[in-house]
Amino acid sequence: MQRPDATGVPFFFIRVDRAGNISKRQSAAHFHFSRVGGACPLWNVYEAFSSPGRILRQLARMPDGRVYLWIARTVCHQTGGFGQPSKDFAVALGCDVKHAHRLVYAKGLDFSNPDIPTPIGMGCRVCERPQCAQRAFPYIGRELDVNENVSSVSPYPMNN
Repeated sequence: MQRPDATGVPFFFIRVDRAGNISKRQSAAHFHFSRVGGACPLWNVYEAFSSPGRILRQLARMPDGRVYLWIARTVCHQTGGFGQPSKDFAVALGCDVKHAHRLVYAKGLDFSNPDIPTPIGMGCRVCERPQCAQRAFPYIGRELDVNENVSSVSPYPMNN
């Protein structure tokens, strides 16, 4: 896939289960998967469970400003007979947005609008985005700023 005269797209790969556990991850370029606290609930790999069998596309922006194109879908493996649970996973392939034009999945996406990419993070415990409504855990890098008289978008308001 990486012949000197015909290099391939450097992809990232992830496989998750319905509980959010990451069971496989590979990175052929600059994407760092979280090793702490799960992954971002805004990532399309988790949305794939809501649309089984459909391919979902997402432009995602990390806190460092990098933008990636992700494609995700579910895969199911029947492990037993009728009435037996199946093994359901969601898988996603991603690449840096600079390679997206080489993929059919980029067709029709608006790359010129900076507001289109979904702001995602590596996981709630290490994500610096203070106003995320999907935050499941407080950020470990800041103190909580709890005020019972003030409502916040995030369930874990932080000091700046």
